[in-house]
Amino acid sequence: MAAPAKPTRIGLAGLAVMGQNLALNIAEKGFPISVYNRTTSKVDETVERAKVEGDLPLYGFHDPESFVQSIQKPRVIIMLVKAGAPVDQTIKTLSAYLEKGDCIIDGGNEWYENTERREKAMAELGLLYLGMGVSGGEEGARNGPSLMPGGSFEAFKNIEDILVKVAAQVPDSGPCVTYIGKGGSGNFVKMIHNGIEYGDMQLIAEAYDVLRSVGKLSNEELHQVFSEWNKGELLSFLIEITADIFSIKDDKADGYLVDKVLDKTGMKGTGKWTVQQAADLSVAAPTIASSLDARFLSGLKEERVEAAKVFGSGLSDVLVPQEVDKAKLIDDVRQALYASKICSYAQGMNLIRAKSNEKGWDLKLGELARIWKGGCIIRAVFLDRIKRAYDRNPDLANLLVDPEFAKEIVERQSAWRRVVCLAINSGISTPGMSSSLAYFDSYRRERLPANLVQAQRDYFGAHTYERTDVEGSFHTEWFKIAKQLKN
Repeated sequence: MAAPAKPTRIGLAGLAVMGQNLALNIAEKGFPISVYNRTTSKVDETVERAKVEGDLPLYGFHDPESFVQSIQKPRVIIMLVKAGAPVDQTIKTLSAYLEKGDCIIDGGNEWYENTERREKAMAELGLLYLGMGVSGGEEGARNGPSLMPGGSFEAFKNIEDILVKVAAQVPDSGPCVTYIGKGGSGNFVKMIHNGIEYGDMQLIAEAYDVLRSVGKLSNEELHQVFSEWNKGELLSFLIEITADIFSIKDDKADGYLVDKVLDKTGMKGTGKWTVQQAADLSVAAPTIASSLDARFLSGLKEERVEAAKVFGSGLSDVLVPQEVDKAKLIDDVRQALYASKICSYAQGMNLIRAKSNEKGWDLKLGELARIWKGGCIIRAVFLDRIKRAYDRNPDLANLLVDPEFAKEIVERQSAWRRVVCLAINSGISTPGMSSSLAYFDSYRRERLPANLVQAQRDYFGAHTYERTDVEGSFHTEWFKIAKQLKN
């Protein structure tokens, strides 16, 4: 295997789909790169791709020592391996050959506390460490991802010139990368990005379900609708690929491929982590949580098949087929989808801010919206509005109360309510849209029925309560008073 004439600018370890594509992207941008993978066939495959895709300056190594020695000092190595133990193992393998001042960057979807643990351990060895979220999937890694590096600022400066060129480029707002902040902030932000992505995908699936099940739209019509939506306020990567999906015929049988795909969703864990963090931080994230629940329920395929038999005939009197105006339904669903999406992003941004406050990360929410505009899975024209909202008011309590978003939600709420009611009366579950609407309705109300819940807590557990008219904490002997009244 040909060795470089002089040390390469950077190294990359881990040549599965993301690693291989990111390595080729870096090489294509003019940075000579060394690559290594424990399974050597992946190294050979990547070197061959580099030749085919333009004789790119990429050099493969079968052993970790020669790989590390081939990189210029201070060395920078990106790892793209499976989260957890494989990351620790890779660090152990590489750090045996690294010297003080060298840097390791974890580009995987890692739990942020693992990154903080590793950063401390690396610092004791005199090494720098970054946890860097990479979004955009295979295509993004190859042609320009959204990059979210967090950890050592010194380490970021060592590689900033590469990241700026490798990241997705958006004409009006620049490269989709910024230094996120200290510690595990890069991984945390990527995790919440994925949680928002869960919400987005669920909301789009619900829009599809209502249009197909109630509106009886064909795949051809759905393709037209989503293509049209992708020209307006919903313009985004996910809407674009959804339109594409509806146009693809099955190559194994008649009809469209989407109808043959099993209704059972997989997941890798970042959505679950997001919901767990919401609970830990006491931040309401019902849209994201309902999207996770929807994935859990989708996994119960066999149980759902049996339940359909049990309830098939029993609901026929209640669930009356709805007569709908197709054009009106399409427009209502568009508005409901947009309003629900605002709630999902508001929840994600509130989670990031809460963790930033807890950890002292000083994260800039507007800047996060900017770097998500290109390269990543949730890239959308909608993110311009989010950036503007935080530019107007960096301390904005919630996206819902930004004047621009508040106006848009008010304008769309009638359509939103119609879609949710129509779905309920048709027996179509819309947990994302319904929970988004409930979130909005709870957040906009001056008084909630939580007074009763607090009274119940004080009744059975003497947890005390506050009053609306007098300062202080109070406890009432509810049981004794109720007993006297009964007598």
